[in-house]
Amino acid sequence: MAISENPTLIVGGGFGGLTAALALGQRGIPVQVFEGAPEFGAIGYGIQFGPNIFHVFDRLGISDEVMSVGDEPNSLLMLDALNGDQVIHIPTGDSFRARFKQPYLIVHRIDLHTVLLDACKKIDAVQLEPDAMVTGYSTAGDQVSVTTEDGRSFTGRALIGADGIRSATRAQLIDDGEPVPNGYVAHRTIVPMESMKVDVPRDVVILWGGPGFHIVHYPLRHGTEFNIVAVLRSENTAERGNVDAYRAELEEATKNATPEIKALIAMMDLEQRFMIGDRDPIRHWHKGRVGLLGDAAHPTLQSLAQGACMAIEDGLHLADLIHAKNHDYDAAFTQFTSDRYLRTARVTLESRYIWQFYHGDGIEREVQYQIYKDRNEADAFECVSWLYDGFQFDGG
Repeated sequence: MAISENPTLIVGGGFGGLTAALALGQRGIPVQVFEGAPEFGAIGYGIQFGPNIFHVFDRLGISDEVMSVGDEPNSLLMLDALNGDQVIHIPTGDSFRARFKQPYLIVHRIDLHTVLLDACKKIDAVQLEPDAMVTGYSTAGDQVSVTTEDGRSFTGRALIGADGIRSATRAQLIDDGEPVPNGYVAHRTIVPMESMKVDVPRDVVILWGGPGFHIVHYPLRHGTEFNIVAVLRSENTAERGNVDAYRAELEEATKNATPEIKALIAMMDLEQRFMIGDRDPIRHWHKGRVGLLGDAAHPTLQSLAQGACMAIEDGLHLADLIHAKNHDYDAAFTQFTSDRYLRTARVTLESRYIWQFYHGDGIEREVQYQIYKDRNEADAFECVSWLYDGFQFDGG
């Protein structure tokens, strides 16, 4: 289809960018989405979604599709990686649904991305531009233009930077340097469930916390796959390096861990590692007709499993405001950052605190674990109610 001569430009075809595109497109507001990769897609690992995100999926009319590709775990567990003791138990069954009115879901990133992408493809107002790496933008009056790596130029009425933690849009808009590494790296693996020989529960999300490391695992794709993530403190942040050296480092970090953890690590593909980091929260993510959302605006550690959730919430709320403000983009971006900065900052800051809790050592670790062990189901639900009760969207 031919795109409108004056679309809203969105840089980044991830969860946040596609959510904004879908929400705008459903209102008949033309959008053009630029993705640097040759095809729109996602990294092929698991992801967790709290019940807060289903308020967005309900509004977008895709909850059934999302549920069809995901699984509801029976509970969320944190175990002591040194002895296997239970530290935290949050049931996610009937009592959880009764409290939060929505499910907790685990899903393959590719499958959720496909749901969003397919929904966008059905809307004439959404134009998708793969293989279009945006390197910069310029503004002139009521227009914004972007330039791609291969020299093409596109013009629209506003620009939404949804291009992730290393956002080129942010680099030009705010120019505050690179994201800040927190001293940890991650390895991720998915194995067929039929090859899983380790004796661990297959219907829950488990995090094993240990001094300087943690392991997360859970099932995917209706029990046919098993997702394993290993995180460790390391100065070696090279994305690809010597696999034997990576394995030796991980085995050394987990030398005092339970046999289950050692067996899980033995199954992992360690060819690639991912640097972990975030940015300090800020209050303003826009200037005029250019604004940011998701990790481009407020990247967070993975402790609360809310990075993608915040980006998706952002996408819907920003679309609501663009519509409500009758395309006054400066007013929409201003209201958007005012509405969202405290919630997203709390996610960032609490994620840092929880990260330290996961990796504690010595007496401090023992005290923290004792505090959490004494909490019951009601206590657990209350701790996450500020997050899981969801964001109050204005649009309808």
